[in-house]
Amino acid sequence: MKHEWKKSEKQFFLPKNKPELINIPKFKFFTIIGNGNPNDDFFAEYIGVLYSLSYGIKMSPKKGIAPNGYFDYTVYPLEGVWDLNEKAKQSFDGTINKNDLVFKLMIRQPDFVDNNFAIRILEETKKKKPHDLLEQVRFEEIIEGDCIQMLHLGSYDDEPTSFRMMECYAEQENYIRKTKTHREIYLTDARKVTPDKLKTILRFSIEKK
Repeated sequence: MKHEWKKSEKQFFLPKNKPELINIPKFKFFTIIGNGNPNDDFFAEYIGVLYSLSYGIKMSPKKGIAPNGYFDYTVYPLEGVWDLNEKAKQSFDGTINKNDLVFKLMIRQPDFVDNNFAIRILEETKKKKPHDLLEQVRFEEIIEGDCIQMLHLGSYDDEPTSFRMMECYAEQENYIRKTKTHREIYLTDARKVTPDKLKTILRFSIEKK
């Protein structure tokens, strides 16, 4: 039976459009770091290399190189952790210039993927689908721990409203944000739907006051 993350891992991928507490355990990812405006053309190149690796793993049985424990699954969605560059932080006045953004994009990988297999797929992808950005990709295990998350419906530009709701909820539950960085999980493709139809999970790490 195919592993469908929308069905089997609802707690991580199908939150309601109101804030909730959640603990995120260790997961495995292909990651890449970059900076600049995500509306510019270069951004799609970062996404493309992550998907080429992710589908390289999914299709590994057809190449006869599937690792032990392989099971069929749906490729996980794109995620991004967002921050501002240091210069922008020093002069921050509440307004974000998207050219000042720093991002870490990632796609989660199934548990059967270990470091050795990830490196193998990375090296094979460099040969079959060469791209300079592949040199910047890393395979990581990441633990988010205690977080607040919610489903944001609509344009990315309207996310501050959702973040204010999340921060108010944190205050009510006696938590504070660890940092101003946040994670976004993209459940829809911005190239295929209108802004009002976008579905994005927003999440940030918290700690007790």
